Amino acid sequence: MYETSDIRKGLKIKMDGYPWIIVDFQFVKPGKGTAFTRVRMKNLKTGNVLERTFKTGEKLEQANFEERKCQYLFGDGESFTFMDQETFEQISVPADAMGDGAQFLQDNMNVAVLLYEGAPMSVDLPTFIEAQITYCEPGVKGDTATGATKPATISSGATVQVPLFINDGDWLKIDTRDGSYVERVKK
Repeated sequence: MYETSDIRKGLKIKMDGYPWIIVDFQFVKPGKGTAFTRVRMKNLKTGNVLERTFKTGEKLEQANFEERKCQYLFGDGESFTFMDQETFEQISVPADAMGDGAQFLQDNMNVAVLLYEGAPMSVDLPTFIEAQITYCEPGVKGDTATGATKPATISSGATVQVPLFINDGDWLKIDTRDGSYVERVKK
């Protein structure tokens, strides 16, 4: 069991029979009355986001999650298949559980698959990946406006915004949390 003082971003709890993850929280101590914690949380089964307040001292049920280190094998559009690196068992994750992370999956990528009561709920990708540009418009000489970007397609098929000096074939470091360009990588 957790208490309200244990609440933090990323905490996984069970409420009303569903697994939830804390997205954001704020501790509030009003001038009058008891303190409370205002929480935004996401249902890991349905994807719904809910705002709720918990009084100080209230108990929260701990969700029984299992995290497995897996390797990405392939995707067929409806689901993605991963192999558990310890048992070599294959785990099929529905496309809706992957969310935006699916666009950054690369062959043989190591990820963490989160299971709740044996069913896959989400996949945690590495924070940064290195990918090659497969297509982008060429930069125009003299077009060096500060902070200007252009769309570029990477090897996994995702489109990211990159600086104007990036060209086809360049390797990039990309943040998978928001799909942003970090830096150019020498390969």
